[in-house]
Amino acid sequence: MKKHLIVNVVEDSPAYDAGIRKNEYLLLLNGNEIEDIFDYHYIAEDREVDLTIESEDGSKKQYHIVKDEDTDLGLLFAESLMDDYKSCYNKCVFCFIDQNAPNMRETIYFKDDDSRLSFLQGNYITMTNMKEKEIDRIIKYKLAPINISVHTTNPELRCEMLHNRFAGNVLSYIDKLYEAEIPMNAQVVLCKGLNDGDELRRTISDLMKYMPVMRSLSIVPVGLTKFREGLYPLELFDKADCNEVIDIIEGYAEEAYKEHGIYFVHASDEFYIVAGREMPKEETYDGYNQIENGVGMTRLLYEEYTQAVQDIIDFREEKKGLFGLFKGFNEEGKRFKRLLSINKNRRVSMICGMLSKDNQIFMKEWLKKIRPDIEFNVFPIVNDFFGHKITVTGLLTGQDIIAQLKGKDLGDALLIPSSCLKADEDIFLDDISLADVQKALQVETVIVKSDGDSILESIIGL
Repeated sequence: MKKHLIVNVVEDSPAYDAGIRKNEYLLLLNGNEIEDIFDYHYIAEDREVDLTIESEDGSKKQYHIVKDEDTDLGLLFAESLMDDYKSCYNKCVFCFIDQNAPNMRETIYFKDDDSRLSFLQGNYITMTNMKEKEIDRIIKYKLAPINISVHTTNPELRCEMLHNRFAGNVLSYIDKLYEAEIPMNAQVVLCKGLNDGDELRRTISDLMKYMPVMRSLSIVPVGLTKFREGLYPLELFDKADCNEVIDIIEGYAEEAYKEHGIYFVHASDEFYIVAGREMPKEETYDGYNQIENGVGMTRLLYEEYTQAVQDIIDFREEKKGLFGLFKGFNEEGKRFKRLLSINKNRRVSMICGMLSKDNQIFMKEWLKKIRPDIEFNVFPIVNDFFGHKITVTGLLTGQDIIAQLKGKDLGDALLIPSSCLKADEDIFLDDISLADVQKALQVETVIVKSDGDSILESIIGL
């Protein structure tokens, strides 16, 4: 029987009031063994709950709790999933983890393909390590959305690309999820000469049949590091390739919009940047539901940042009238006044990956509209660690930042996008800390979120 260590019990919660304490084990809930966090939450929502608890001395106790429906019991467990993470059984030709540098921290090499993290963290899964019973659980518990790494709907090609002879069969799971109306998102990692061209057309066309239950499909280019010795030979998409990919995607997107009122399929920003084409308008991104895949990040940053500046411009104009005078006394008005006046002649720098280097143009231009006294510089960092083919900001390392900025005049502060750092920790991918960077460059380092308001406030120093 599985038992789950309770590491804490929330004070004044139903479990706490019943007498359950930390360092005890949950064995059964309403007579059921608990496989993972989803079993637990599904059963624990009931108004009446019976728990079998094992104490530290090995004795067992029964608790009967009556509570409001959907009220949390208040138990916290040692493992967030209440189970081990499921690793990936595939050997995908494009796998980024296989291209990591040697001697990095152990967790970086873990290949996750756990369907439960699709709901909890938004991870994309191939579904190749899932069984029918797990699909049935998703449907039973109505877990959504499920994010699926499809890559191709050609079963033979999918087996080849994932290096898994069962990879083509599990596409039938999408049918079951569609019939049960479980919301889905999908992604394709596009590899030149494999799943592009006519294969891409087939994949998009096949997946459009699942709209609107399948809400979106992102097409992202394969990422290639310098650590590919012995791996499948892949090439980057050049300008002509990217233009062809965009033309295919935008053609299907228009078709989807006419039929369902959503554009559905989206190319990642990298395709537009390499192709030298303007980013799509905001309304074509269907609410940016593939933002974590690099779809629409550039457009969203532009819209947020320029709007943040425009709000301040509008406030400055409104100050000339009675409404502006009144607005100057509320919290928003006070914030605008500070952004217009604090840190005179401030000098600040920010880093980014080579892919985002042109963002500095509009950021500088719009900053001058409200704070011409502030000197703002962006330093694009070449990725020597992973190789120059990796151009995104989120894969920059501390050692590259130090090496390329050492001795440069960085002003009063250096802004570091939060995407460069490990979640909840001030550590880069190469285990260099934010404090190490600050010490080496002798400048204050400031972590900044990627939204326009946060960047503008950090530049000005609010």
